[in-house]
Amino acid sequence: MLIVFHKPYGVLSQFSADGSENGTLADFGFPKNVYPLGRLDADSEGLLLLSDEAGLNSRLLDPTIKDGAAHPRKYWALVERVPEKKSLAQLRDGVVFDGKKARSCGAILLNPQPMVEPRVPPVRLRKTVVDVWLELTLTEGRNRQVRKMTAAVGHPTLRLIRVQIGRFPLGDLGLGKWRELTLEERELVFG
Repeated sequence: MLIVFHKPYGVLSQFSADGSENGTLADFGFPKNVYPLGRLDADSEGLLLLSDEAGLNSRLLDPTIKDGAAHPRKYWALVERVPEKKSLAQLRDGVVFDGKKARSCGAILLNPQPMVEPRVPPVRLRKTVVDVWLELTLTEGRNRQVRKMTAAVGHPTLRLIRVQIGRFPLGDLGLGKWRELTLEERELVFG
């Protein structure tokens, strides 16, 4: 079984509590014996896959496995200030953070800007600073990578939503909702 879940802000990508005020996956009524494939930080939102099938995690995420790199992950990042072309080029080329250069990636300013439901709690807004949505497409998954990359080029991430894995989009699945993927949808993830 392969499940898609629209993970809300403030929810851990695990079933057990960690002592924080964050919710867990146990709060959403998943079938027994499923586990998350990869993770999203509690302060990130969007597409999270869960499964009860052994081996899917490494097939999807391990960069040392040949087809592991063939599963790009697409994120929308709300960042402070409009990045110049130079900043976007730096992101595409791969910036250095935590002492290691990130792989090159896709990085564009979304135009038009997407209409995204407001977050609860809301993102802080400053009247004198414009916030814009970028789309980043990564083929690696280092800890807090998008946030560290955008900060490295001077545009801190205020909100982060994973919108696609492989060719499978989150689409209009409601916040906090989940469902099992069809065979055709599985092909979009792994094909």
